[in-house]
Amino acid sequence: MTGREIDNLIKLLARLPGLGPRSARRAVLQMLKKPETLMMPLAQALEETARAMTNCSICGNVDVTDPCHICASHNRQRDMICVVEEVQDLWALERGSSFKGLYHVLGGTLSPLDGIGPEDLRIDQLVSRVKDTRASEVILATNLTVDGQTTAHYITERLLETGVKVTRLAHGVPVGGELDYLDDGTLTAALRARS
Repeated sequence: MTGREIDNLIKLLARLPGLGPRSARRAVLQMLKKPETLMMPLAQALEETARAMTNCSICGNVDVTDPCHICASHNRQRDMICVVEEVQDLWALERGSSFKGLYHVLGGTLSPLDGIGPEDLRIDQLVSRVKDTRASEVILATNLTVDGQTTAHYITERLLETGVKVTRLAHGVPVGGELDYLDDGTLTAALRARS
């Protein structure tokens, strides 16, 4: 149907989250219609980003500088650290919140079934960072999954020795949510976390 190069591009794009083979094929067809305005600039941006990207040695964020723009900013509250599982969680919080503290990316969650223990995550770095910076609060923003909750509990135990205040993100009824459509766990959590 198509040449090897085009098939390869479709297969590569189909591996991206949210894109299956059909969506990847449509994206490739669109790029092929306008190679000078879509495909070539995309290829150049991908190459430039691949060469420039790095992980922040302080928080674990992905950026083109080390430290990242968040850790390097003088406009952030340096005594508050928000702990997230992955970089996409950090980006989501930055996009939609007014949080002006710093972050710490764990690189996943504890998962004994998958063989992921504390030594596989950036938990030791977090404890050291809290001690070194004398943070006043650590906000645990792990997902409300079994692994996320287990990870949050483990971090809370590890931070006890530092004396830092450890908090969790509030959870419960979403803005615009209707009670009739919520599951029992969400309703229970919302009642417990009422303010």
